[in-house]
Amino acid sequence: MDWLGVCFLGCITALGGGTLRDLLLGHYPLAWVQNPFYLALTGGAAFVTILIARVVHRLYVAFIVLDTIGLVVFTMIGCDVAWQMNASLPIVIVSGMVTGCAGGVLRDVLCNDVPLLFRSELYASVSVVTGLFYATAFGLHLNQELWTLLTFVLGISFRLLAVRYKWEMPKFVFTGDER
Repeated sequence: MDWLGVCFLGCITALGGGTLRDLLLGHYPLAWVQNPFYLALTGGAAFVTILIARVVHRLYVAFIVLDTIGLVVFTMIGCDVAWQMNASLPIVIVSGMVTGCAGGVLRDVLCNDVPLLFRSELYASVSVVTGLFYATAFGLHLNQELWTLLTFVLGISFRLLAVRYKWEMPKFVFTGDER
């Protein structure tokens, strides 16, 4: 893949979930259209990744932690956007999950990989639990700052524990022999 392709995929990964959420909710203008700085930031981050690619594989733990932070923060942002649009609780939670997960799905599909979201690893599940916990504060009118911090800790802890202990969702296997 050439450098432009890598930068393009970096932008899709970082901004794809929020873009899809905004399109589905009819929330315009899109965040990166309203703030082109987001596009420059994500493209620049992808370019820096190209420059340090030879050592990135040694930073596996840092990558997992940063990805986890992104998942949790983007999930909460997605919940906020839907809540501000007066969406119902299920839509708020799905909005959070789409925001947190869809960019990675788009990246994986474009790279012809099975998306992480569709494998057994806990990823979307973490996003749903995080979104549900976070949205509880909206419905119960709890202290937003405290609840945001608690949600952040819960989401990060859940994802990192799932990675550490290899927690997985059950796999669906159908061979056709079960008649």
